[in-house]
Amino acid sequence: MNEQIASIDQVKTTVVDLAIRFGPRLLAAILILVIGFMASRWVRRWLERALRRIDLEAPVRLLLARIAWALSLALFVIMALQNLGVELLPLIAGLGVAGAGLALATQGVLSNVMAGLSIIFTKPFRVGEYIALAGEEGQVEGITLFNTTLAHVDRSRVVIPNRKIVGEILHNFGNLRQLEVVVGVAYDTDLNRALGVINAVLQANPRVLKDPAAVVQTILLGEWSVNIGVRPWVRVPDYGPATGEIHRAVLEAFRSHDIVIPVPQREIHLIGSAV
Repeated sequence: MNEQIASIDQVKTTVVDLAIRFGPRLLAAILILVIGFMASRWVRRWLERALRRIDLEAPVRLLLARIAWALSLALFVIMALQNLGVELLPLIAGLGVAGAGLALATQGVLSNVMAGLSIIFTKPFRVGEYIALAGEEGQVEGITLFNTTLAHVDRSRVVIPNRKIVGEILHNFGNLRQLEVVVGVAYDTDLNRALGVINAVLQANPRVLKDPAAVVQTILLGEWSVNIGVRPWVRVPDYGPATGEIHRAVLEAFRSHDIVIPVPQREIHLIGSAV
């Protein structure tokens, strides 16, 4: 019984001794961490407000704010560890070794991050622009460090890893697209009249932009028709609907003006007949 009481007294003495020796340091370290969390949040919010005044993409502002938050918090963590008397050099060496192993295990993720940084800072395209790359096309809906999201015309979403974008051929349409409509007329058609009818159709369509001006010209003398290229400019959301509207309006206008759209014809001559 006396031995148990002596053991309990020894434990109490040890706890009190540790509390006296390390208690103030521990409380000071906790106070430093609390202040650090509050200060790093304030730094992030202040930087986000300041960056809104600069012409930067939203992902860039978010990235810079997070980096500032992480650096501020890391500074206070180091101060707290130093207050506790922790040796930082062995800790930094251990973190370096662990970081190297983590980098080898996450090469694909890191390559996406590096490609995302390249996209964010070089700005080959921006949110809202229509692009085509890697066999896909759509309107840029979002750019993150890991992937880029495109909104497809069929209302689906295409998520492309950033490493598949950097180094590939990119076609950036911006906010406008040029239609490619080809209309064939008979060889005896008055071309000036046909071109005038097509221009009138384009002028009547509200989706067709006046600036830049549409290009309407003869592009090919075919086997049975004179092909006219119709290339008006429209906004990206109007690309699909405008194509169908222009085809229909041109057909109806040609019918009302008696302009013939020829169909392929072949003449077959019989030289002789078998008996």
